Order: sequence, then structure tokens, then C-alpha cells
Amino acid sequence: MNAANASTAQTIVLATLNARYIHASLGLRYLLANMGDLGARTVLREYVIGQRPIDIVEDLLAGRPRILGLGVYVWNVEEAAKVAALVKEIAPEVVMVLGGPEVSHELDASPIAALADYVVTGWGDASFPRLCRSLLQGERPPARVIAGEQPPLHAIALPYRHYTDADIAHRLLYVEASRGCPFKCEFCLSALDRTAWPFDLERFLAEMQSLYERGARHFKFVDRTFNLSVRTSLRILEFFLARMDDRLFLHFELVPDHLPEALKSAIADFPPGSLQFEIGIQTLNPEVQALISRRQDNDQALGNLCWLREHTHAHIHADLIAGLPGEDLASFARGFDLLCAQRPHEIQVGILKRLRGAPIARHTEASGMRYNPHPPYNVLATDRIDFATMQRLGRFARYWDLIGNSGRFVHSMADLLGDEPFARFMRLTDWLYARTGQTHQFAVDRLFDLVAAFLTEELRLPEAEALAPLARDYLASGQRGSPAFLARAPGPCAPPRHTPRRAGSARQDRHHRQ
Repeated sequence: MNAANASTAQTIVLATLNARYIHASLGLRYLLANMGDLGARTVLREYVIGQRPIDIVEDLLAGRPRILGLGVYVWNVEEAAKVAALVKEIAPEVVMVLGGPEVSHELDASPIAALADYVVTGWGDASFPRLCRSLLQGERPPARVIAGEQPPLHAIALPYRHYTDADIAHRLLYVEASRGCPFKCEFCLSALDRTAWPFDLERFLAEMQSLYERGARHFKFVDRTFNLSVRTSLRILEFFLARMDDRLFLHFELVPDHLPEALKSAIADFPPGSLQFEIGIQTLNPEVQALISRRQDNDQALGNLCWLREHTHAHIHADLIAGLPGEDLASFARGFDLLCAQRPHEIQVGILKRLRGAPIARHTEASGMRYNPHPPYNVLATDRIDFATMQRLGRFARYWDLIGNSGRFVHSMADLLGDEPFARFMRLTDWLYARTGQTHQFAVDRLFDLVAAFLTEELRLPEAEALAPLARDYLASGQRGSPAFLARAPGPCAPPRHTPRRAGSARQDRHHRQ
């Protein structure tokens, strides 16, 4: 953001650091929409992790604001703390108000909270504007920590008009038809919610219509349980089906074991490339599920995954968590293999994080949980998985993203996974790390050469058998280089003169750039 463009009339600045430019903060836009008569004196500033904190602060202070509201999340807390410290040093007269999940719990252990004049915990839609009015009237509330009020949803102004034309053209648009979650999975902050609260459906769809008319075609729903109410989810799907074109792309989070026939019928009508489901499996061990208060019918969940893969064009992204209390390596491996058998397009292997306030903390002593004291607070060891093994799992997750989830190794995955996907890919993980000592910054050509070496040198597969599908993958990827393995692959292997499209569609490509 150029400081020269900042208005000298601004009084309140709402700011955060996003993980990438393509992300747009829904939370800040809710605050801006609910500022009422203060809206004209409020500006929104979004930055990206990696920008220099001093440059961010220069831009924040250019309009001489009186109040700075800073959104703090697990992914930006370290950078946000540097920004906050600089603001307090350079302009201590600016009232700094923090909000967001990272400062809504366990504030005594939060270094950034100590820098704040005020912290609004939980929902800020009503509490932040009220605090700003008091401050601007010269009234300083005595309590630094203000518990966010949870107003009825009909009283909350919706934020979607604050997506700019540039946002619509270049960024993901986050939307929500409901807030909260009725489930109590202890690794998630949503376990603290009493239930899920739906926005008025017609009011919400009118906002979606307005976005659509302005050119929006990529909608990412942040509802934790999109398919909780079949009537509502069916109505939303029908709304978008009636407006389907070759650019529309929708992302939803689904409860994995709740997919009635009416919903299946609507999902099956969506064309290729238009629909993506994020499905949180997390663990397939019933004992672990009971321990962390997760209700899930595993047979039904796996059956629904299989049905979605075989009978729809939806892109399936499934989540597993490693390091949950009560789960050892063998149990996680069984879950991974069961999930692989359903052939989701992506499996996101996540390492458990102890989010501030999440009920998973109650297992810390009993299950020997050891967490990183620094964000993202990932688990380092448990009584079932030691530190060295957890490190291996972290590398497994990274290499799986590079290879299994990349879409580049479609024809080679059968060889890379074999009959025991977890064991075979862990073997690749250990070999690849021993060979390179790195988990990031692999050039694509080098990665293909390393996979070729693993298949032929470590697994000792015949070259023709292993390299032919790998060559097909490389040529389909659109790379224009000349990796060494291509010279040994059978058949014509000259790099293509054009760049072929990856399997999927342009609208899915936008998702993969997140």
C-alpha cells in the first residue's frame, strides 16, 4: 500500500497481515461494515507476511490514525508483534486494539497482548465499534480486555460490499452462510461454540447475487459445517447451479458422514472444475475420536468419499491430523492407507497444533504432549510418537504436498505408493531427506530426477517400467527443461513446444495458487 494514497482524514485503521495477497480478510470487512457512523472515518489496510514491518508501520501511520485495530492469527502473530512493537515505539499516542483468535484466549502467555492498549476477545462486530466510540469521546474503558459481544446474526451488517473490484478480479472471496459449529472436536477452537448459527438465507443469497453481478466467480465458504442443514446447503447449491458458467468455482467444508440423497443429486449436477470439497477426516481411529470428542461414522464417511469420487466431478481435498493424543504411528498409517483407497484428489497431512484456547490442552499431561512454544504451536512429541518420529511425519507431510498433492505425478503414484501407501511414501520421505537434507525449494526438474532415482535405485524397479509413467507426468506438467532421467526413459520424450494444461480447469488452477 502506498503511503501517499492514505487519507489524512482517517481516524481508525483496520489492519492485518494475510498469508498471501490472494487472501482477503473477511474479519476486517465485517468490522468495517459494522462501524456505522464511524465507517467514513475508518480505512482498511491489508498486508502480506514477508513485507518489512517498518514499511508496514510507515504506511499505517501515514494518515495519522487515532485508533489502530490489528487482526492477529496464528499465521501472522510473530510479524504482527513486530508491527505492534514499532507502532508503540513510534506513535505511542495511537490506541492499539488487538482482536482475532490468537488473542482471544490465554492472554497472560501472549507477548503481543502485552503491547496492546485493548484486546477484544471473540466476536468483534459490535464490541469493537462501541469501544471506538468511547475512545473518540474521550472515555477510556478501565478494563484492557473486553469480552466480545455475540449479537444475533440479523443485527450484524454483512461485509460483502467491502470487497473491491480489485478483490473480485484478483483475490479469493471468503463468504459464510453460518457461524459456529455444533461439534466438539477438541483440536479446534470451534469446539468452544455452543452450536451453529445460520444467517438469514435470503439475505445472504441477495449478497451473493450482488457479488455475482459484479463479476465474482470464486466463492470460498468458511462455514465449518456447510452441509449441516441439508435444506440450506441444497438451496445454496441450486442458487449457484442456476448461474453456472465456465468460470464459477465454489469451495465448501463438508461434514464427512452426512450426505443425504437430495444433496448428492445436486452435487452430481455440477460440471468439472466448478466444485471443491474440503472434508475433515482427521483420524479414523475410533478410540482417538472418542478421546478428542469427535463424532464420526467412519464407514459412512469413507463411503461418502468413495461416492463423491466415483459419481461427481467435485475436487476432493481430505484432511488427516498426525500427533493426536492416543494415536501412534501405526494407527495413523492405517488411517492414511484407508483414506488413500478412496482416491481423494488431495490428502492434507497436518501436524496437530495446540491453538490457544482449544480444549485439546486437557490431554497435555496425560498423553505426554510436547508442543512448540512458538507459532504455529505444532506438537513435537507425545507418549505414542517420539520427537524423531514426529520430525519424520513433518517431512512426510511436506513431501506429500510436493509430490502427492501437486498433480504432477499422476501416472507415477502407483509405483510411489504400492500396496502400502504410507509405508512406501515414508520410505521415500526418509530416502529423500537423507539424499538432500532439505524439504523446500526443490526445482521441478530436480524433483523429477530424485523421484526417478528413488524408483530405480532404492526400489530397484526396472527402468522402462518406472520411467515411462514418470516421463508422461513430466511432459504433461508443461515443464520445458531437460531432467536427466528423460534420456533413459523409453519412447519419445522430447519436451513439448507448448505448455499443456494440468488436469482440471482454469478455475481449479486459481485454487492451487492459494
